[in-house]
Amino acid sequence: MADHLEASVTLPSDPASVGAARAYAVDTLVEWGLPSDTDTADTVRLIVSELATNAVQHTLGQSPTFTVDLVLERDEELRIGVTDSHPRLPKRLPAAVQQDNGRGMVIIRWLTAEYGGRLTVRPTHEGGKTVWIELPWTFGNRAVTAAGLQEP
Repeated sequence: MADHLEASVTLPSDPASVGAARAYAVDTLVEWGLPSDTDTADTVRLIVSELATNAVQHTLGQSPTFTVDLVLERDEELRIGVTDSHPRLPKRLPAAVQQDNGRGMVIIRWLTAEYGGRLTVRPTHEGGKTVWIELPWTFGNRAVTAAGLQEP
């Protein structure tokens, strides 16, 4: 198995695409050796769901598509990125107790910190942005090998 694996999918910027993004991410990790019924898979589902939802909802319809990127680096990290073509950067907004939304980036930041990862936002050359979550190999109580994710 390669030391470096990558996968990418571009989807319409539509709320229905969030589920497709989530399924794509987990299906890809399953292809790379991760069982789909693990805490790690659940964490990936949540991260991709929140990032894709932000790409759809907070670009004000100005980004026709978004892209989900997965990169698995042997002995280093799993990177999950979502790119859209809108330049507006994600903001941390205070979520009111009774508000139904506004907690996505709070959840992402918490998960990233909990697993010792990093959250970065990078502008693209086309004027949009990519939000990357970089997680160490051992996130979700798993260790990653070149063959995929396995129990430590």
